[in-house]
Amino acid sequence: MNIKTIASLAGVSVATVSKIINNYPDISEETRQRVLKIMEETGYRPSSSAKTLATKKSSLVGVVFAGKLNVDFSHPFFVQVINAFKKQIGLLGYDLLFFSNEKFLDQGEDYLARSKYFQVDGCIIIAGDEVESSIFDLDASPIPCIGIDIELTGQSSCYIMSDNDKISTKVVEQFYMNGYRDVGFIGLERASLVMQQREMAFKRSLNQFSLDEKPEWVVYSKDYAAADGYEAAKKMLACKTLPRAVFAATDLLAFGAIRAFKEVGLRIPEDIAVAGCDDIEACRYTDPPLTTVKQDTDKIGRLAAMILFDLMNKQMDNRCIKVEPELVVRQSCGTAMLLAQEI
Repeated sequence: MNIKTIASLAGVSVATVSKIINNYPDISEETRQRVLKIMEETGYRPSSSAKTLATKKSSLVGVVFAGKLNVDFSHPFFVQVINAFKKQIGLLGYDLLFFSNEKFLDQGEDYLARSKYFQVDGCIIIAGDEVESSIFDLDASPIPCIGIDIELTGQSSCYIMSDNDKISTKVVEQFYMNGYRDVGFIGLERASLVMQQREMAFKRSLNQFSLDEKPEWVVYSKDYAAADGYEAAKKMLACKTLPRAVFAATDLLAFGAIRAFKEVGLRIPEDIAVAGCDDIEACRYTDPPLTTVKQDTDKIGRLAAMILFDLMNKQMDNRCIKVEPELVVRQSCGTAMLLAQEI
């Protein structure tokens, strides 16, 4: 028994049977009931759709990489979050369906329509830059959504992010306690919500410790890659004076900045200290190893799975969950007062 046989017995096309299996709306109720009755009488059960037809649940979770730029499997943070999410949601009985947006960038992506088409039970949305408006249509729908680094406000949505205020505060506090008073920042031109929060918290922290905020020491990269951090650091090097410490909003930006500083003969941290954010694996192997703020990607991914599961079972209300970051001190940030004495 197969879909072709069912179509023949019902006197309809194979495409019509397929549409009924996938719950398309453009089929008359009479035809739908006739086909479903034949499927029941013959014992035919499509492998992935029988459960959906009976329970209205597909056990599928959609994975949406929102934004036209910068979010994909090349970024270690997102890979680690998705791996943790995949393991936890799998234990809860769900499979993942990844949505591609490359084909639809010029046509206008419609994540809500595609979520309905594939009958996903919920979605995880991971944010990048220039987020498509259709993301917020999905957020406003009844389909449960959990966002990573994107603020969702729908009644069936929640979102998770690291506490970005604490990320910047921990770095500035570390610089301050080690004697650094002249502090710079490398951010991103197209600032996402996360980047905005880190920059604002950085400036608040400078004020908290009565440190001067010099506009020329706040520079921006075009993108997240190390090459972009390199170019941003060169802007800083063009200033008349240099900061004694620099907070780069991501580890990759910090890697590029270190290379730019070393090329002009600056020593790290003797001449200029550098700190990043994310604590990706490569931080341990830079020269010197990079001081950074660890985002708990495993906790973020597992929490996202559990919260989405509760949303799908109507056991969770809309809210934001912030995950505590951890400062990881390595050799790229020394003690400025002691270093000054040595020099």
